Amino acid sequence: MKHGRITSVLVALNIAMYLLEVFMSGSFVWINTAVLAKLGQVNYYVLHWAWWQLITAMFVHVGILHIALNMFFLYQLGSQLENLFGGKVLLITYLISGLAGNLLTLLFLPPYTISAGASGAVFGVVGVLIMATGIMGGNMAAAVLNAFILFAINSIFPGVNAYAHLGGLLTGSIIGLYEGKELKRKMFERMYAGL
Repeated sequence: MKHGRITSVLVALNIAMYLLEVFMSGSFVWINTAVLAKLGQVNYYVLHWAWWQLITAMFVHVGILHIALNMFFLYQLGSQLENLFGGKVLLITYLISGLAGNLLTLLFLPPYTISAGASGAVFGVVGVLIMATGIMGGNMAAAVLNAFILFAINSIFPGVNAYAHLGGLLTGSIIGLYEGKELKRKMFERMYAGL
């Protein structure tokens, strides 16, 4: 599998942000709460002045295991998406899905909850791949079921922000429906042009 340039840039940005967190926190393994409150998302701060946390939070992680898992899945799944649809679609998916997840967090979690991580954006990537696969394979019911199961399994653990996951997955699924239909249309056009 070819690893895309935009995928690598997104992973590098997440790692660079983590290194900044490490520098500010003084720990490589766990990032302290004060640093997470500055760089991640705290709903009270977002509503009063720190609107930019809706963006930065999708690049911030709470510890080494958190970023390692998210970057593993982003690298693998982001490369798949980029190979199918291109870097522009991957970048749009990451940013819009991450933002959608953070907006749901803003709406439904308490004001002083600290939220951080790329998982909402990664769930957006998953949504695109699942929906596009459903369209290409002609089995949307299975695609929707897979999306629901994946969401449920990855959102039941304590401390996990299920709202970020849900917002990202739903947004990615909408993008995937559009991009999957476009890809299928182009494939048919090429096929008929070759007849």
